[in-house]
Amino acid sequence: MRTQEVLCPTDFSLTAAHALKYAVEMANFYQVNIRLLHVTSPSRSAHFYGVAVDTPATLEEALATFVETKMHTLQQEMQRDLAAGLSIKTVIRHGDVSEAILAESTDVGMVVIASHGCSGLADFLKPHVSQDIIKLAKCPVLVIK
Repeated sequence: MRTQEVLCPTDFSLTAAHALKYAVEMANFYQVNIRLLHVTSPSRSAHFYGVAVDTPATLEEALATFVETKMHTLQQEMQRDLAAGLSIKTVIRHGDVSEAILAESTDVGMVVIASHGCSGLADFLKPHVSQDIIKLAKCPVLVIK
């Protein structure tokens, strides 16, 4: 852990923003850098009465611009609280969220991830990314609620 980065996946939610603070705290404690990760999913064209409002290419371009801007903003905000000499690397992946996080976690010392804490029917309908990471990651995982 003392020589490897802290991986912090984000979906830009309030819970994920809370986890970012813990990632900074862990990075400062262990004097390691942070790898900030966001995973995008394939976009689908919006339809209104059978007529496509936007093309998938237009949606992909808008999503890419939004994600890059948001990641840059988060990087700057986190850097203010990070100890001198440490840095934050942003990584944007496309595809399955759990698979992308697990792939990025192969060479890090710790994953700091947010859990949205779904319960009841939502448990059956939504994928549990944080649970997948806890079960399958080869490094320590800190889950933030």
